[in-house]
Amino acid sequence: MKPLLVALLLLSGCVGCSPKAPAQLPSCADISPGTLLRKSGAASGGDIASHPEHANGYRTGMRAVDTRGYMVITANPLASKAACETLSAGGTAADALVAAQAVLGLAEPQSSGIGGGAFLLYYDAAKRVLEAYDGRETAPAAATGDYLRWISGSDRTGPKPSARASGRAIGVPGVLRLLELAHREHGAKPWRTLFDSAVSLADNGFPISPRMADVLAPEAANLRLDPEASAYLLHPDGSPKAAGELVTNPAYAKTLGAIADEGADAFYTGAIADDIVASVGSTAGGRTPGLMTLADLAGYRAKKREPVCAGYRGNQVCEMPGPSSGGIAVAQTLGILSHFDLRALRPAGDGGGRPDARAVHLVAEAERLAYADRDKYLADPDFVPPPGGSPAKLLDPAYLAARARLVDPGRSMGLAAAGDFGPVDFAVAPGHEHGTSQITVVDSLGNAASMTTTIESAFGSYHMVDGFFLNNQLTDFSAQPADDAGRPVANCVQPGKRPRSSMSPTLVFGAGGPRSGDLQDALGSPGGSTIIQYVVKTLVALLDWGLDPQQAVGMADFGASNSPTTSLGGEHPLVDPADGGARDPLVAALRRLGHTVDVEPQDSGLSAIRRVASGWEGGADPRREGVVMGDKEHVG
Repeated sequence: MKPLLVALLLLSGCVGCSPKAPAQLPSCADISPGTLLRKSGAASGGDIASHPEHANGYRTGMRAVDTRGYMVITANPLASKAACETLSAGGTAADALVAAQAVLGLAEPQSSGIGGGAFLLYYDAAKRVLEAYDGRETAPAAATGDYLRWISGSDRTGPKPSARASGRAIGVPGVLRLLELAHREHGAKPWRTLFDSAVSLADNGFPISPRMADVLAPEAANLRLDPEASAYLLHPDGSPKAAGELVTNPAYAKTLGAIADEGADAFYTGAIADDIVASVGSTAGGRTPGLMTLADLAGYRAKKREPVCAGYRGNQVCEMPGPSSGGIAVAQTLGILSHFDLRALRPAGDGGGRPDARAVHLVAEAERLAYADRDKYLADPDFVPPPGGSPAKLLDPAYLAARARLVDPGRSMGLAAAGDFGPVDFAVAPGHEHGTSQITVVDSLGNAASMTTTIESAFGSYHMVDGFFLNNQLTDFSAQPADDAGRPVANCVQPGKRPRSSMSPTLVFGAGGPRSGDLQDALGSPGGSTIIQYVVKTLVALLDWGLDPQQAVGMADFGASNSPTTSLGGEHPLVDPADGGARDPLVAALRRLGHTVDVEPQDSGLSAIRRVASGWEGGADPRREGVVMGDKEHVG
């Protein structure tokens, strides 16, 4: 285990951190870190534009963790600790989400925070009810179809210094309204107490983690544009702070204190709202201002939507509906794969790790077909309903059977065409979302939550205000409202609209679905538009191949969007990325099937929890700093 990770855990009071920890562990002990392996030329390099949060290597030696009563997995040890202590004190999964998000915004500000948005699936075990919460950001009321395209009708140049780093990128944040709503309906602990860990860390200091430092270094030039961000994360000479440096954030502590005392209204109205609007509208450093108003903030509401549940291998896999495209795309992919015998293509060896080329081929082809429909038809359903007005047509078994017949087991299709749903005339516009974070939790009452949370790219829009970063989520919209033929793009900018996402928080139930009370799995991942691929990989590993959660999240990442390129994560110890994978047998087998294979490192941050006879079993992605925490481990 890296010494700094030990320091992080000791600082939080965590003990018992060895991968070979004894059976009787103190409450909220972590036993999952493993040993970090970096692969020369693969783990920390790559194209920053396509991997804006960077792959950080791969931790070896990790094993699945069994706990008896409750479990939480986040992308940062300090956040896992705060959530686990909330569960240990009798809190629910909803309480743990608030505590975890508050710390993630401090300790992992490159990925998520209160200046961003989230999607949540929450299962109430007592009521046997599954609910979907939409805390996605919205476009300001003054936004137009060309909001991200050019400065104004009379100044047809792009926003400065880029759409992403300008005020135009910033959507009205939604995560706090989501958390407030979920806590109101499912929380047990007082709201004000759930911010204590984050406030204490912000006041007393915490060490910059290796991952945060790795992302910070290449972003230093962009962060210099913002005085608050520069003062917080850079040295006086403009160089980035390094891993292990202790930092404090009293401004964030003050912000959280106000939210703890006054609720989310303290964020959406009053002094904090004034500061957000001023930051969005700032022209400092030559930035193009955004048009967000106080009314936009005050009017924001989180929404509850109907979860998307579909059968797969005798289970009901439940997903997030629009404006996330992730749930429908995952369900479509699984529906297509249900026509193939993936169980016969189980990875060789007991630990998984390296998938069979024939399985990678089938999964990638199914994903191409799903992404084709996603790119054309899916957007905020309040503005652009899917074909037929609901997900039903896209998930119709007969339709998916027809799509499955387009898959040639012996040759990649390269590009897939969207399905034909009659007179629906939209232009195809792929999306390219980037970095996020994931919180997966089950409490002692059997409630479960999977929440994917984001500020979009690394450090969002680089606008820092009152101790937190503002998102650049509006760049998930298509910058062009129509194609050259005048056909509208479903995911174009409109006032009050929520940009399409790929976030795919997932809960799996037995054949009877949520009403049966038979919760089986909870999982999710960050990773932008590739989230769909990461979640599908993990579901296939769990449901087709019977891998345990650690094996499932840790196996090589693979998949495809609707392009000729199939990704195979070169950060994995069993993948040889040298010379573009020229000597890797899995890469060679895929190329014989017609795939263009990319072995750049992947930046998944998967977490998965599975119900077992003794309680819960969990696994954290070896590619990030996530850890599993819970009550005493059950062994034997």
